Amino acid sequence: MIKKDRDTYRYFLKDSIRKEINFTFTDQNRGVPVPPIQKPYSADALCIELPCEETWKTIPETALTHAIKNRKSHRVYGAAALSLEELAYLLWCTQGVRGKPFHGNAYRNVPSAGCRHALETYLAVLNVDGLSPGIYRYLPLTHELLFEFAEDMLPVKMVEASLGQPYPGKAAATFIWVAIPHRMEWRYDLAAHKVILLDAGHVCQNLYLACEAIGAGTCAIAAYDQERLDQLLDLDGEDEFAIYLAPVGKIRERQK
Repeated sequence: MIKKDRDTYRYFLKDSIRKEINFTFTDQNRGVPVPPIQKPYSADALCIELPCEETWKTIPETALTHAIKNRKSHRVYGAAALSLEELAYLLWCTQGVRGKPFHGNAYRNVPSAGCRHALETYLAVLNVDGLSPGIYRYLPLTHELLFEFAEDMLPVKMVEASLGQPYPGKAAATFIWVAIPHRMEWRYDLAAHKVILLDAGHVCQNLYLACEAIGAGTCAIAAYDQERLDQLLDLDGEDEFAIYLAPVGKIRERQK
């Protein structure tokens, strides 16, 4: 390891950059319009309404202490599908919106620096009741799923994009969090990038805990083929790119 490179990456983990930024010149303070809360989509796109919190019938109450105590990474999943209600619950727990948007912001079920929420949730769906396999995107403002496209050999391509890790190819669905950096840069300029990653950690921890409520498991993945995964999701890799993923499936039995 070259010391200069090591020091550069360690510097990224610190917050010293904040002392170097003239926040007077951020896009926010220069009057640049606030970025959209949610990535736009075509008016004729296929959107699937998800069961909402008020109508859930199969989601049990789970004590937080129990969920934290039993949280663990699961890399082996059973053959059972996730129900649409279970998927809706996991999406609500990780990016659900509280109340109505205001001034370009929206409160969600996870914290975010400056309420900027620079993440979009994509899903590689393989085994969810009522959904055809393919790539989807969560629309938190309306609690819907946007069908992006079908993809041949999706399980194989998910494994390839995960550097040969097999569980994304066997999961019921893989959550893929994608960063749109300008949402955070608009307010924080070069101080944006560290907090985007911190936000992703908040989201994934909620997924772990929510999985405990429905007899599912997940395993966070930060080692993946960046270019291959971005290409699979049809992202430009510059203004929008994957930063984290987590396959989810029903666990075959409680592991001691």
